[in-house]
Amino acid sequence: MEGHVNSALLSTGTIVALILVPLLTWTILTYTTSPLRAIPGPFFAKWTNLYRLHATWNNSYPLKIRDLHEKYGPVVQIGPNTITLDFPELIKTIYGTDGTYRKTEFYAASSTLVDNKIHYTLFGQPDNTRHGVMKRPIAKYYTVGAALALEPQIDRAISEFLTQLDARYANTKPEEGVCDLWRWSLYLAWDLSSYIIFSRRFGYLAAAADFDGTIALSATINTYFERVGQMPWSDFWLDKNPFVKIGPATFSNLTNVAVDGYTARLTPGKDRDFDPDCPDYLQHFIDAKKLHPDVVDDGAVIASTMTHIIAGADTTAIVVSNIMYYLLSHPPVLEKLVAEVRSAGFDSNKPISYSAARQLPYLDAVWTEVSRLQPIAGMQYERYVPSRGLTLPNGTVIPPGTAVGLNPYITSRNKSIFGPDADEFRPERWLQRKDETAEAWNARLRVQRSVVDLNFGAGARICLGRNLGIVETYKIVATIVNRYDLAFEGLDGGWAVEGAWVRRPKRLMVRLTVRE
Repeated sequence: MEGHVNSALLSTGTIVALILVPLLTWTILTYTTSPLRAIPGPFFAKWTNLYRLHATWNNSYPLKIRDLHEKYGPVVQIGPNTITLDFPELIKTIYGTDGTYRKTEFYAASSTLVDNKIHYTLFGQPDNTRHGVMKRPIAKYYTVGAALALEPQIDRAISEFLTQLDARYANTKPEEGVCDLWRWSLYLAWDLSSYIIFSRRFGYLAAAADFDGTIALSATINTYFERVGQMPWSDFWLDKNPFVKIGPATFSNLTNVAVDGYTARLTPGKDRDFDPDCPDYLQHFIDAKKLHPDVVDDGAVIASTMTHIIAGADTTAIVVSNIMYYLLSHPPVLEKLVAEVRSAGFDSNKPISYSAARQLPYLDAVWTEVSRLQPIAGMQYERYVPSRGLTLPNGTVIPPGTAVGLNPYITSRNKSIFGPDADEFRPERWLQRKDETAEAWNARLRVQRSVVDLNFGAGARICLGRNLGIVETYKIVATIVNRYDLAFEGLDGGWAVEGAWVRRPKRLMVRLTVRE
């Protein structure tokens, strides 16, 4: 009996050895022969992407990457084949319009599996040529002019936002008038998206609640995306294997809304909310299908509608909340902006037009400075180095096939671009200095704005909705400041930020009153 037991144990040990020894040997050889071995970085990160995954799991990713750059310099290895860079001058090289730097598999989780076939969104499409084909039919609907044509719909949402805040907080007793401005910014942004896409609202403002769980689901899906993106193969097993779907949850309710809205629009007389004199995005996508039937089909219309809702709503709410937090935490800046806005003589009962808000230089400075310090994305935009390789400004050569990227949270605090006070909130840095000529000022702004603009991406893959987002946020912030007197509830309004890919506030508690 003892002999049989020993034999069984020996067989088990042999099997384990046969598995572990080759695996360990392969790992060691891979590390010792890696062309990236000389690049500095955490030892554990050179062996496995678990290092990056852990950083996303505890909401420390952008701060962790920033600490690594402070320790190791502008070139840091954070994965077996991944490099994070802090060379703002490489923005045009890595994210240029020539399409030679291809998106990595990090973005694959934004795709969907239908009939055992992967379908990419415009955002996640890795093939730059195919991306151009998908983008071309709808690009004209995202210009500044196209965004301004939708301003009446944007104003409908902002007006309802003001009505709700007045009734629930501004006109109540002081001890009852505490508002979570982050939560209400979300309700506004999602209803606003519905107005400009379907010419009607979802109803989050009126309900004062995420009544169907869609807004919370959006945060959950973003968390899934940023985590599986560190180990992209895991998305296949969790979401795209043909046997069982483990995660994440899907926007099935939004899919139904998009399909129902599309069907109603195609049925004469059924979509009574739509005004042909004020085309919305659903109509734009339908028009694109008529003009480009070889590229845009029914599925593309639904996908574009869904992408617009999911990508546009949260980001608008984040920017508005970030700006309001920085204003409230820096009273002199808030006082200066209030003086600028209110001296313009706007009607405090109406949304301020974008053309008027854009003419306010200090509002522009505040918007830009907040975007610099609190970019929406806190992770690098990964791209594969093309066949020619990449020579960095410090002389380091990165071989083809390596995943490299710049992180907006890192580059926007680069001291060589923004000076020794790069970590400080100072909107005045965007205004012309007394000792600075207009030519020197414009030259400085061109460089600095190119870095801040990385928040929207760059080159051919720049965010299509950036113009619309800018129009929305300028209008919303100017209108809030013009109508309300605001103050933190507590020391900092309970402010906290979570997430890595999309950095979202947790709350922003404020007291507000309608100004005299």
